[in-house]
Amino acid sequence: MMKRHDHHLDELFVQRCLELAALGRGAVSPNPMVGCAIVHNGKIIGEGWHKKFGEAHAEVNAIHNVENKDLLSESTVYVNLEPCSHFGKTPPCVDLLIEHKVKKVVIANLDTHPKVSGEGIKKLRTSGIEVITGILDKQGRELNKRFFTAVEKSRPYIILKWAQTADGFIAQANYESKWISNEYSRQLVHKWRSEEDGILVGTKTVFHDNPQLNVREWTGRNPVRIVIDRFLKLNNKLNVFDGRQLTIVYNLLKHEEHNQLILARVDEADFLPQLLQDLHKRGIHSVMVEGGAQTLKFFLDAGLWDEARIFSSPRTFQKGISAPVLQAKLSSTETVMNDTLFTYHPVYGEN
Repeated sequence: MMKRHDHHLDELFVQRCLELAALGRGAVSPNPMVGCAIVHNGKIIGEGWHKKFGEAHAEVNAIHNVENKDLLSESTVYVNLEPCSHFGKTPPCVDLLIEHKVKKVVIANLDTHPKVSGEGIKKLRTSGIEVITGILDKQGRELNKRFFTAVEKSRPYIILKWAQTADGFIAQANYESKWISNEYSRQLVHKWRSEEDGILVGTKTVFHDNPQLNVREWTGRNPVRIVIDRFLKLNNKLNVFDGRQLTIVYNLLKHEEHNQLILARVDEADFLPQLLQDLHKRGIHSVMVEGGAQTLKFFLDAGLWDEARIFSSPRTFQKGISAPVLQAKLSSTETVMNDTLFTYHPVYGEN
Protein backbone atom coordinates (compact mmCIF):
# COMPACT_ATOMS: atom_id res chain seq x y z
CA MET A 1 0.00 0.00 0.00
CA MET A 2 2.82 2.37 0.93
CA LYS A 3 4.54 1.66 -2.39
CA ARG A 4 1.43 2.66 -4.32
CA HIS A 5 1.21 5.91 -2.37
CA ASP A 6 4.89 6.69 -3.01
CA HIS A 7 4.42 6.01 -6.71
CA HIS A 8 1.46 8.38 -6.82
CA LEU A 9 3.53 11.10 -5.13
CA ASP A 10 6.38 10.45 -7.56
CA GLU A 11 4.00 11.01 -10.47
CA LEU A 12 2.69 14.18 -8.87
CA PHE A 13 6.14 15.73 -8.50
CA VAL A 14 7.40 14.54 -11.90
CA GLN A 15 4.31 16.14 -13.42
CA ARG A 16 5.41 19.38 -11.77
CA CYS A 17 8.84 18.92 -13.38
CA LEU A 18 7.20 18.56 -16.81
CA GLU A 19 5.21 21.76 -16.23
CA LEU A 20 8.39 23.61 -15.23
CA ALA A 21 10.35 22.16 -18.15
CA ALA A 22 7.73 23.39 -20.65
CA LEU A 23 8.46 26.97 -19.58
CA GLY A 24 11.71 26.68 -21.53
CA ARG A 25 9.95 25.84 -24.80
CA GLY A 26 11.47 27.74 -27.71
CA ALA A 27 14.45 28.97 -25.69
CA VAL A 28 16.66 25.98 -24.86
CA SER A 29 17.11 24.10 -28.15
CA PRO A 30 19.23 22.19 -29.07
CA ASN A 31 19.14 21.23 -25.39
CA PRO A 32 16.10 19.37 -24.03
CA MET A 33 13.47 21.01 -21.84
CA VAL A 34 14.13 20.09 -18.21
CA GLY A 35 12.39 20.93 -14.96
CA CYS A 36 13.41 20.00 -11.42
CA ALA A 37 11.59 19.92 -8.08
CA ILE A 38 13.30 19.24 -4.74
CA VAL A 39 11.02 17.68 -2.13
CA HIS A 40 11.51 17.40 1.64
CA ASN A 41 8.88 15.60 3.76
CA GLY A 42 6.34 15.82 0.95
CA LYS A 43 6.83 19.53 0.36
CA ILE A 44 8.62 21.28 -2.51
CA ILE A 45 11.47 23.35 -1.04
CA GLY A 46 13.05 24.36 -4.32
CA GLU A 47 12.31 24.18 -8.02
CA GLY A 48 13.74 25.42 -11.29
CA TRP A 49 13.97 24.83 -15.03
CA HIS A 50 16.42 25.22 -17.85
CA LYS A 51 15.55 28.72 -19.03
CA LYS A 52 17.89 29.38 -21.94
CA PHE A 53 20.48 27.51 -23.99
CA GLY A 54 23.96 27.99 -22.52
CA GLU A 55 22.62 29.00 -19.11
CA ALA A 56 22.22 27.04 -15.86
CA HIS A 57 20.42 23.71 -15.98
CA ALA A 58 17.24 22.91 -14.08
CA GLU A 59 18.97 21.13 -11.18
CA VAL A 60 21.29 24.09 -10.58
CA ASN A 61 18.38 26.54 -10.54
CA ALA A 62 16.35 24.31 -8.22
CA ILE A 63 19.19 23.89 -5.70
CA HIS A 64 19.82 27.64 -5.82
CA ASN A 65 16.12 28.08 -4.98
CA VAL A 66 16.43 26.03 -1.76
CA GLU A 67 16.77 28.37 1.24
CA ASN A 68 18.10 25.82 3.72
CA LYS A 69 20.74 23.77 1.88
CA ASP A 70 21.13 21.49 4.94
CA LEU A 71 17.80 19.88 3.98
CA LEU A 72 19.19 18.63 0.66
CA SER A 73 20.76 15.53 2.23
CA GLU A 74 17.28 14.48 3.40
CA SER A 75 15.49 15.44 0.17
CA THR A 76 14.36 13.79 -3.06
CA VAL A 77 15.26 15.46 -6.33
CA TYR A 78 12.65 15.05 -9.08
CA VAL A 79 13.72 15.73 -12.66
CA ASN A 80 12.14 14.81 -15.99
CA LEU A 81 15.43 13.89 -17.69
CA GLU A 82 18.52 12.06 -16.47
CA PRO A 83 20.96 14.63 -15.02
CA CYS A 84 23.95 15.30 -17.28
CA SER A 85 27.26 13.68 -16.41
CA HIS A 86 29.51 15.52 -18.87
CA PHE A 87 30.92 19.01 -19.26
CA GLY A 88 29.12 21.04 -21.92
CA LYS A 89 28.21 24.71 -21.71
CA THR A 90 27.83 24.09 -17.96
CA PRO A 91 29.37 21.62 -15.43
CA PRO A 92 27.75 18.18 -14.86
CA CYS A 93 24.56 18.36 -12.79
CA VAL A 94 25.27 14.88 -11.38
CA ASP A 95 28.36 16.22 -9.57
CA LEU A 96 26.27 18.94 -7.94
CA LEU A 97 23.70 16.42 -6.67
CA ILE A 98 26.48 14.22 -5.30
CA GLU A 99 28.19 17.20 -3.69
CA HIS A 100 25.00 18.04 -1.77
CA LYS A 101 24.50 14.35 -0.85
CA VAL A 102 20.84 14.29 -1.88
CA LYS A 103 18.92 11.27 -0.60
CA LYS A 104 17.12 10.15 -3.75
CA VAL A 105 16.66 11.12 -7.40
CA VAL A 106 13.46 10.32 -9.34
CA ILE A 107 13.63 10.59 -13.13
CA ALA A 108 11.08 10.39 -15.95
CA ASN A 109 13.36 9.67 -18.91
CA LEU A 110 16.85 8.34 -19.47
CA ASP A 111 18.90 10.66 -21.67
CA THR A 112 19.62 8.65 -24.83
CA HIS A 113 22.38 11.07 -25.89
CA PRO A 114 25.64 9.05 -26.21
CA LYS A 115 27.44 11.46 -23.86
CA VAL A 116 24.96 10.70 -21.05
CA SER A 117 23.03 7.47 -21.78
CA GLY A 118 22.84 6.03 -18.27
CA GLU A 119 26.15 7.43 -17.07
CA GLY A 120 24.44 10.02 -14.88
CA ILE A 121 22.36 7.36 -13.13
CA LYS A 122 25.37 5.08 -12.75
CA LYS A 123 27.38 7.87 -11.13
CA LEU A 124 24.56 8.71 -8.71
CA ARG A 125 24.09 5.08 -7.65
CA THR A 126 27.83 4.58 -7.24
CA SER A 127 27.77 7.51 -4.84
CA GLY A 128 25.07 5.82 -2.76
CA ILE A 129 22.12 7.87 -4.01
CA GLU A 130 18.90 5.95 -4.64
CA VAL A 131 17.62 6.41 -8.20
CA ILE A 132 14.14 5.65 -9.54
CA THR A 133 13.44 5.93 -13.29
CA GLY A 134 10.52 5.66 -15.70
CA ILE A 135 7.98 7.82 -13.85
CA LEU A 136 5.66 9.40 -16.48
CA ASP A 137 8.18 8.38 -19.12
CA LYS A 138 5.64 8.56 -21.96
CA GLN A 139 4.70 12.15 -21.08
CA GLY A 140 8.37 13.01 -20.74
CA ARG A 141 9.20 11.69 -24.20
CA GLU A 142 6.27 13.61 -25.67
CA LEU A 143 7.52 16.84 -24.11
CA ASN A 144 11.04 16.33 -25.46
CA LYS A 145 10.07 14.64 -28.74
CA ARG A 146 12.26 17.08 -30.68
CA PHE A 147 15.34 16.26 -28.59
CA PHE A 148 14.78 12.49 -28.69
CA THR A 149 14.17 12.50 -32.46
CA ALA A 150 17.39 14.44 -33.03
CA VAL A 151 19.42 12.12 -30.79
CA GLU A 152 17.91 8.81 -31.93
CA LYS A 153 17.24 9.48 -35.63
CA SER A 154 19.94 12.08 -36.38
CA ARG A 155 17.43 14.40 -37.98
CA PRO A 156 15.03 17.16 -36.88
CA TYR A 157 11.50 16.49 -35.67
CA ILE A 158 9.30 17.29 -38.68
CA ILE A 159 5.90 18.97 -38.34
CA LEU A 160 3.83 19.36 -41.50
CA LYS A 161 1.38 22.26 -41.40
CA TRP A 162 -1.22 23.47 -43.84
CA ALA A 163 -4.67 25.00 -44.08
CA GLN A 164 -7.26 23.61 -46.46
CA THR A 165 -10.75 24.57 -47.57
CA ALA A 166 -13.85 22.52 -46.80
CA ASP A 167 -13.68 21.17 -50.35
CA GLY A 168 -10.02 20.08 -49.98
CA PHE A 169 -7.92 22.81 -51.59
CA ILE A 170 -4.71 24.29 -50.23
CA ALA A 171 -4.64 27.23 -52.67
CA GLN A 172 -6.48 28.62 -55.66
CA ALA A 173 -5.41 27.73 -59.19
CA ASN A 174 -3.18 30.84 -59.33
CA TYR A 175 -1.47 29.69 -56.07
CA GLU A 176 -3.27 32.37 -54.04
CA SER A 177 -3.88 31.00 -50.53
CA LYS A 178 -4.62 34.08 -48.40
CA TRP A 179 -6.49 33.61 -46.22
CA ILE A 180 -7.95 30.13 -45.86
CA SER A 181 -7.79 29.97 -42.07
CA ASN A 182 -9.06 32.60 -39.64
CA GLU A 183 -6.99 35.19 -37.74
CA TYR A 184 -6.85 33.12 -34.54
CA SER A 185 -5.51 30.10 -36.42
CA ARG A 186 -2.88 32.33 -38.01
CA GLN A 187 -1.88 33.68 -34.60
CA LEU A 188 -1.56 30.11 -33.34
CA VAL A 189 0.79 29.35 -36.25
CA HIS A 190 3.01 32.27 -35.18
CA LYS A 191 3.10 30.82 -31.66
CA TRP A 192 4.18 27.48 -33.16
CA ARG A 193 6.89 29.19 -35.19
CA SER A 194 8.37 30.61 -31.98
CA GLU A 195 8.61 27.05 -30.59
CA GLU A 196 10.46 25.43 -33.50
CA ASP A 197 14.06 25.79 -34.65
CA GLY A 198 13.27 26.12 -38.35
CA ILE A 199 10.45 26.76 -40.81
CA LEU A 200 10.65 25.28 -44.31
CA VAL A 201 8.96 26.17 -47.60
CA GLY A 202 9.47 25.42 -51.28
CA THR A 203 10.29 27.65 -54.25
CA LYS A 204 6.69 28.23 -55.38
CA THR A 205 5.55 29.31 -51.91
CA VAL A 206 8.32 31.91 -51.71
CA PHE A 207 7.67 33.10 -55.28
CA HIS A 208 3.88 33.39 -55.06
CA ASP A 209 3.36 34.35 -51.39
CA ASN A 210 6.62 36.22 -50.65
CA PRO A 211 6.32 35.17 -46.97
CA GLN A 212 8.39 36.66 -44.15
CA LEU A 213 8.43 33.37 -42.20
CA ASN A 214 8.89 35.10 -38.88
CA VAL A 215 7.04 35.61 -35.60
CA ARG A 216 4.91 38.75 -35.86
CA GLU A 217 1.68 37.87 -34.09
CA TRP A 218 3.30 36.28 -31.03
CA THR A 219 6.21 37.01 -28.68
CA GLY A 220 9.21 34.76 -29.19
CA ARG A 221 12.26 34.03 -31.28
CA ASN A 222 12.22 33.86 -35.05
CA PRO A 223 12.96 30.42 -36.49
CA VAL A 224 15.69 29.77 -39.06
CA ARG A 225 14.13 30.13 -42.53
CA ILE A 226 14.72 27.07 -44.72
CA VAL A 227 14.00 27.26 -48.45
CA ILE A 228 14.16 24.56 -51.11
CA ASP A 229 15.26 26.26 -54.35
CA ARG A 230 16.99 23.61 -56.42
CA PHE A 231 18.21 25.89 -59.22
CA LEU A 232 18.49 29.17 -57.25
CA LYS A 233 15.78 30.87 -59.29
CA LEU A 234 14.38 33.07 -56.51
CA ASN A 235 14.89 36.83 -56.64
CA ASN A 236 17.11 38.13 -53.83
CA LYS A 237 14.67 41.02 -53.26
CA LEU A 238 12.11 38.61 -51.74
CA ASN A 239 11.38 38.79 -48.01
CA VAL A 240 13.26 35.61 -47.11
CA PHE A 241 16.49 37.33 -48.21
CA ASP A 242 16.00 40.47 -46.09
CA GLY A 243 18.83 39.49 -43.71
CA ARG A 244 16.68 39.81 -40.60
CA GLN A 245 17.07 36.17 -39.63
CA LEU A 246 19.21 33.27 -40.80
CA THR A 247 18.02 31.74 -44.08
CA ILE A 248 19.33 28.45 -45.48
CA VAL A 249 18.64 27.74 -49.15
CA TYR A 250 19.07 24.11 -50.21
CA ASN A 251 19.99 23.75 -53.86
CA LEU A 252 21.78 21.60 -56.45
CA LEU A 253 24.28 24.19 -57.67
CA LYS A 254 26.61 25.66 -55.06
CA HIS A 255 27.60 26.13 -51.44
CA GLU A 256 28.21 29.61 -50.01
CA GLU A 257 27.96 31.00 -46.49
CA HIS A 258 27.25 34.65 -45.78
CA ASN A 259 26.25 36.46 -42.59
CA GLN A 260 22.50 35.67 -42.61
CA LEU A 261 22.34 33.55 -45.76
CA ILE A 262 23.62 30.03 -46.40
CA LEU A 263 23.41 28.40 -49.81
CA ALA A 264 23.72 24.70 -49.03
CA ARG A 265 24.32 22.31 -51.92
CA VAL A 266 22.86 18.78 -51.76
CA ASP A 267 22.56 15.97 -54.31
CA GLU A 268 19.28 15.41 -56.18
CA ALA A 269 19.39 11.63 -55.68
CA ASP A 270 19.50 12.00 -51.89
CA PHE A 271 18.06 15.51 -51.58
CA LEU A 272 15.78 15.27 -48.55
CA PRO A 273 17.91 12.95 -46.34
CA GLN A 274 20.97 15.15 -47.02
CA LEU A 275 18.96 18.29 -46.25
CA LEU A 276 17.79 16.85 -42.92
CA GLN A 277 21.26 15.58 -42.09
CA ASP A 278 22.72 19.03 -42.71
CA LEU A 279 20.07 20.69 -40.51
CA HIS A 280 20.84 18.16 -37.77
CA LYS A 281 24.55 19.02 -37.94
CA ARG A 282 23.63 22.69 -37.58
CA GLY A 283 21.78 21.95 -34.32
CA ILE A 284 18.30 22.43 -35.78
CA HIS A 285 16.19 19.91 -33.89
CA SER A 286 12.73 20.76 -35.21
CA VAL A 287 11.30 22.03 -38.48
CA MET A 288 7.78 23.11 -39.38
CA VAL A 289 7.10 22.53 -43.06
CA GLU A 290 4.57 25.14 -44.22
CA GLY A 291 4.27 24.35 -47.89
CA GLY A 292 3.48 24.36 -50.62
CA ALA A 293 1.66 21.27 -51.76
CA GLN A 294 4.62 19.76 -53.65
CA THR A 295 7.02 20.30 -50.76
CA LEU A 296 4.59 18.76 -48.27
CA LYS A 297 4.12 15.79 -50.62
CA PHE A 298 7.91 15.49 -50.85
CA PHE A 299 8.10 14.81 -47.09
CA LEU A 300 5.00 12.61 -47.05
CA ASP A 301 6.22 10.41 -49.92
CA ALA A 302 9.60 9.98 -48.22
CA GLY A 303 7.93 9.06 -44.91
CA LEU A 304 10.09 11.70 -43.24
CA TRP A 305 7.64 13.39 -40.90
CA ASP A 306 6.51 13.06 -37.29
CA GLU A 307 3.38 15.17 -36.94
CA ALA A 308 0.86 16.94 -39.18
CA ARG A 309 -1.27 19.91 -38.12
CA ILE A 310 -4.07 20.69 -40.54
CA PHE A 311 -6.54 23.55 -40.32
CA SER A 312 -9.83 22.88 -42.07
CA SER A 313 -11.75 26.03 -42.95
CA PRO A 314 -15.46 26.37 -43.83
CA ARG A 315 -14.41 28.35 -46.93
CA THR A 316 -14.62 26.72 -50.36
CA PHE A 317 -12.65 27.34 -53.57
CA GLN A 318 -14.56 24.99 -55.94
CA LYS A 319 -11.28 24.44 -57.82
CA GLY A 320 -7.57 24.96 -57.21
CA ILE A 321 -4.52 23.12 -55.87
CA SER A 322 -5.53 20.05 -53.91
CA ALA A 323 -4.36 19.52 -50.34
CA PRO A 324 -1.95 16.59 -49.78
CA VAL A 325 -3.50 13.20 -49.16
CA LEU A 326 -2.66 11.97 -45.70
CA GLN A 327 -2.80 8.39 -44.50
CA ALA A 328 -2.17 8.72 -40.80
CA LYS A 329 -3.54 8.34 -37.30
CA LEU A 330 -5.76 11.17 -36.07
CA SER A 331 -4.44 12.17 -32.64
CA SER A 332 -6.61 15.15 -31.72
CA THR A 333 -9.28 17.56 -32.95
CA GLU A 334 -9.63 21.13 -31.76
CA THR A 335 -11.92 24.02 -32.66
CA VAL A 336 -10.27 27.39 -33.37
CA MET A 337 -13.21 29.76 -33.92
CA ASN A 338 -14.76 28.53 -37.19
CA ASP A 339 -11.70 26.43 -38.16
CA THR A 340 -11.05 22.85 -37.09
CA LEU A 341 -7.48 21.85 -36.24
CA PHE A 342 -6.66 18.19 -36.87
CA THR A 343 -3.40 16.71 -35.55
CA TYR A 344 -2.10 13.50 -37.10
CA HIS A 345 0.84 11.17 -36.53
CA PRO A 346 2.30 8.48 -38.82
CA VAL A 347 0.40 5.21 -38.59
CA TYR A 348 3.35 3.04 -37.60
CA GLY A 349 5.84 5.63 -36.36
CA GLU A 350 8.65 3.85 -38.23
CA ASN A 351 10.17 6.86 -40.02
